Amino acid sequence: MHQSTKTRFSNYARQSFLACTTSLFILTGCATHYVDTALKDVPSEKLKKVAAPKPVQLLFEFQTKNGSNPVATNQLKSQVTEIVKKTELFSDISPTPVANGTVLSIVVNNVVLTDDAASQGFVTGLTFGLAGSSVTDGYVCNVVYIPDHNTPKISKVVRHAIHTTLGNAKVPANAGKPVPMEEAVTTMLRQIVTNGVNDIGNDAAFK
Repeated sequence: MHQSTKTRFSNYARQSFLACTTSLFILTGCATHYVDTALKDVPSEKLKKVAAPKPVQLLFEFQTKNGSNPVATNQLKSQVTEIVKKTELFSDISPTPVANGTVLSIVVNNVVLTDDAASQGFVTGLTFGLAGSSVTDGYVCNVVYIPDHNTPKISKVVRHAIHTTLGNAKVPANAGKPVPMEEAVTTMLRQIVTNGVNDIGNDAAFK
């Protein structure tokens, strides 16, 4: 991976990804990341096919615990744009308003699902990794599509998760293979956004 890309992910990780256990990762050096397998990639043959796709304005925001995270938003915006393009649901993806007023809004909210994650990490740190613990980061993707100024919006919600084990911990249920944190974030984002946008395309009201 290019050094600048690694740096961007590193900055993003320090500010928004598993923030409550970042100091523990440094202490133990044994954090392992897994993408949850409940949500999967959408096969190309399952993607909605549109006879006459039209342009859309794409709005994206990344949130941490329901609060806006502008750093992560800026880091991930281009990746989200490419993900939407690959669905081929729209003829053009624009950051500014388009002539027909069509808007696609995507908000990904990162919420730590594991209860008392900081305490778990503290125990692992004191035992130098002998007592393992795990943290699950939940992600909720809200996708809203507005066809034009006179048509009701279509809304879809998709959920995903990334598991992280610390020390000598059991691998969580539904965990995929261990991957670097950068790959876990990239995979999660691709899967959650693609599924959400495809759900919009498959809605009976989509036009």
